[in-house]
Amino acid sequence: MSAAAEHPRHRLDDLIHQPVRFSIMAALAGAESMDFKDLRDAIQVSDSVLSKQLTVLEKAGYVKIKKGFAGKMPRTSASVTAEGRKAWDGHLQTLRDIAGG
Repeated sequence: MSAAAEHPRHRLDDLIHQPVRFSIMAALAGAESMDFKDLRDAIQVSDSVLSKQLTVLEKAGYVKIKKGFAGKMPRTSASVTAEGRKAWDGHLQTLRDIAGG
């Protein structure tokens, strides 16, 4: 089968396509960065699920995790990297191609 005849689904990014990671990328794509708590609440998952999926995205280079403190309270935030933005944009375009748009 030639590359021109290949169905667009073969271009989907498996890392992003998983529903929780898709939700994370969607939320982060619309913001410069998000605090862990705000991201957790926005996509409605537990701390442990969010932490695990952020780690997967961070290892892939799609997300940058920043840890610090606000006063004495630990604070974690996440943002999309340039590589993550490129992957996200490509994934969305592939979904549009599949949908016929």
